[in-house]
This record gives sequence, structure tokens and C-alpha cells, in this order.
Amino acid sequence: MAIRTILEFPDPRLRTRAQAVTRFDPEFQRVVDDMLETMYAAPGIGLAATQVDVHQRLIVIDISAEHNDPLVLVNPEILSREGEVATEEGCLSVPGYFEEVKRASKIRLRAQDRTGNVFERDCEEMLAVCVQHEMDHIDGKLFVDYLSSLKRERIRKKLEKERKERGTRSASLSRARASDGARKPLPERAL
Repeated sequence: MAIRTILEFPDPRLRTRAQAVTRFDPEFQRVVDDMLETMYAAPGIGLAATQVDVHQRLIVIDISAEHNDPLVLVNPEILSREGEVATEEGCLSVPGYFEEVKRASKIRLRAQDRTGNVFERDCEEMLAVCVQHEMDHIDGKLFVDYLSSLKRERIRKKLEKERKERGTRSASLSRARASDGARKPLPERAL
């Protein structure tokens, strides 16, 4: 298993509509395992394959307090929606931002599990919200799309500024290490 890089808004790859999963082979199983590890490490309660630059209709979710009840949804589709709930949502692809979004409070879902078996499930409250949020990702949509264009643009600018600052700090640190390494001999154990 491996922790994968999570794409961040406004990366255009997040706007890619995912393709249906047709092969449930060992490579696909590795992607599922990597996504679970990435979600738990982030830490998050849901992750769509699109967020890790895998454009397949695959979602992993775990809303349990102990983080020990993973749900894998392959090729999910919502069969019905009921009610409405407004909840504050965050997103691993929009780090540090939380905004209120309205979604259905109950859904009926059809999906496949990680081995391809089809099932249906009723989801309510947090699970219903999480499924809808993650399904938006595999359709190329983000929770910021539910916000006003002004709020969305403000978030985009702040994230781009933070990313540039991280890049500048990282480059400065790399240059400092490189110039420091040029003056000092390598320790014996590094040879």
C-alpha cells in the first residue's frame, strides 16, 4: 500500500469525469488499498479516485469514530433522494476551508463492492452527505461549486498563494541543503 498525493483545487484534473470501473484485478485492488491508506492518513472520512488522479468511478468512505468500517463504492449511482440538510463540509482537495452546503438528507444507492458484487443501500445523515460529496468528485465537481463565485474565487486565490509559498519554502530549503552539502563531506554511513 502507498499514500498517494491528493490533488488540490484549482487543479484542472479535479474536473475530469471518471470512467466506469470494468476490471476488478489486482491492480485495481491496490488502488483501493492505496486510497484507504491515503484517506486515513490525511485524515479524512471520504476520498474519490479523481482526487488522487485516478479517473475511475471509485469512492472510499469511513465515517466511523474508530476508523475501522471502510465502505468501498464502485460505479455508484443514486437511485433516489429525500429531504434536505445543510451541513458544513470540508474537502481534502480544498484544505482548511469549510462551508455550508445543502444536500439530500437520505439517499438510496446502488454500487459495486471492491470485487464487483452489486448491492443497494439506504444512507442517511452524515453517510448520505459524504456519498453525495464524493460522487460529485467523480463527476468533476467540487463542494466549492455550491458556493458563490466570489467565495470560490477567494478560496482559489488563497490556496494558490499558499501553494506558491510552500513551493518557495521548499525550493529555499533544497538550495540551502545543496549548498550546505557542497561544503561538508558526507558522513561515512551515507556512503
